[in-house]
Amino acid sequence: MDLGIRGKVALVNGGSAGLGLGAARALAAEGVTLFLSARGEERLHAAARAIEADTGARVVPVVADHASAAGREKILSICPQPDILVGTCSPAPFTPDFRDISTEQWREHLEVGLISPVEFMRATIDGMCERGFGRIVNISTAASKFPAEIRSLSGPPRAALSNYTAGIAKRVAQHNVTINNLLPGMHHTATAQQRFTQIAAERGTSYEEAVQSWIDEWQIPAGKFGSIDDFGAICALLCSAQANYIIGQSIVVDGGVSNTTF
Repeated sequence: MDLGIRGKVALVNGGSAGLGLGAARALAAEGVTLFLSARGEERLHAAARAIEADTGARVVPVVADHASAAGREKILSICPQPDILVGTCSPAPFTPDFRDISTEQWREHLEVGLISPVEFMRATIDGMCERGFGRIVNISTAASKFPAEIRSLSGPPRAALSNYTAGIAKRVAQHNVTINNLLPGMHHTATAQQRFTQIAAERGTSYEEAVQSWIDEWQIPAGKFGSIDDFGAICALLCSAQANYIIGQSIVVDGGVSNTTF
């Protein structure tokens, strides 16, 4: 299926690994020109080279922290007028006890999970409206819809983001600009690899056994963690020309853990 976005310009923040990388790969495969930002220079440039080699798309790496004002300024100076904006970030650490969360941690994760995507939307959305095409996808977390103490730093800022985006999505939809959120559960990302490798070492088990223990504990109906490339394909679909009637939605992608009727 041709998604109708060949030749468009896409900015993917946090795109050097994990779900952002999955989204970047999928968009590049559709023929977009890709601007890819991340903090880690070595991993970012490696990801850009690999995507270019695999897809033939033009990929411009931008080394910057998109959660900071200086980082946002740098990214937008290089890619000021994207047609497609995808944003994600490294997941917040698990929080087994909500009492241990500091005020500084709250400030940090509000900056990453709420203020940064809001500021990127504010900077780019008018241009999208003027050109008559825009697709914005925020890669959020299922914890924003289904709270859990262990995801206390992750869920609340993204819940606010869902509220904000649903409101402004209605304002800009008439200009063929859509804003939606993807709410992932557990996927095989670099962060998951690191976390569950550490858990396995502490328990004296394998990575696969640590993952299976999590699957059993959280009763994931799919019986597995998700794939970043499958997730990326869903993101690309929301960025497609055909996705013009999906407005202000927050779509859960978690293997069936948190099903609701509505």
